Amino acid sequence: MLHALVLGLGRAGAGLHLRVLTKARAAAPELFHPGPVIGCDPAPGARQDLPGTITTDSLAAAAEMLDPQRTVVHVCTPPDTRAAVLTRLAQHGFRRAIVEKPLATGLGDLREIDTLRRRHGLDLVVVSHWMAAELTERITALVRGGDLGDLRSIRFIQDKPRFTRSAATHGHPTAFDVELPHSLGVVLQLAGPAEVERAAWTDMHGPDTVLPAMGSAHLVLRHTGGITSELSSDLASPVQQRRITVELTGGRITGHYPISDQDDHAQLLVDGQRQVFRDDALTRFVLRAYQHFQDPAPIEHPTLQVHREVVRLLAEAKRSCLRAAERSSSHAR
Repeated sequence: MLHALVLGLGRAGAGLHLRVLTKARAAAPELFHPGPVIGCDPAPGARQDLPGTITTDSLAAAAEMLDPQRTVVHVCTPPDTRAAVLTRLAQHGFRRAIVEKPLATGLGDLREIDTLRRRHGLDLVVVSHWMAAELTERITALVRGGDLGDLRSIRFIQDKPRFTRSAATHGHPTAFDVELPHSLGVVLQLAGPAEVERAAWTDMHGPDTVLPAMGSAHLVLRHTGGITSELSSDLASPVQQRRITVELTGGRITGHYPISDQDDHAQLLVDGQRQVFRDDALTRFVLRAYQHFQDPAPIEHPTLQVHREVVRLLAEAKRSCLRAAERSSSHAR
């Protein structure tokens, strides 16, 4: 049985992981220590109104409450501090962690995390619940089944208004780091290895400020077999949607992922036939992660290699955008 420690009690930690842990512990109590979940955040306001959770303001205090060797840490801190947070976890004896996406915001941090993992024997699972979603599994089965022909292209749209959070928090450096790590993992799962063909971002224009590179992200990939993928995310959109469209030589698949924690229904349309079903992907993912952590000598979790590729591709996309901005600036002069 494993203890659970949620590190970072913001939107991801308190709003998602604590809620999911309640459901996961009820569904598979044999995986979890029966004691309360521990939440850790230095901000006093973040530690209020969390029934059923014992909260603390430091990792040192949390390590005294728990056995670090029998604890899974849910790392829900901003991605630009990932390497520093994992270093502190290792120093306090924690070895198992579910890490929110993205694993890192650049290649330098990614290399540092890999070094930490090897040096301290860290067992890391990166949040990839869209890859474990029922919707993704149904789409994958349709693509692999062959009844609709060969895969030609994939289009992902992830739009939502994110003005308030983008202005208040700065842990995600660009719009590429917010939603695209979800869809990019799914695309790589469906279509295989890829390289960046085109990338673009826009600024977020709010009523009082402009946030560079936080308005939207657009990415076109060319996969090894010639398949193309197009991923876009508009964080200044007036509407919210999470839609995938898969084009095959013999038909089209359209999927709608649940848009928030308020409703866990997904929808799938195949040649005009509509299916609606429950798809609580994050709870399913967390349960599978805790099953993985039962192994006393686990092999590297497969989400790590996927997210190394996610970080690499997004880093190249951001470099492409920076080069385009430099060219535009030099032409303007």
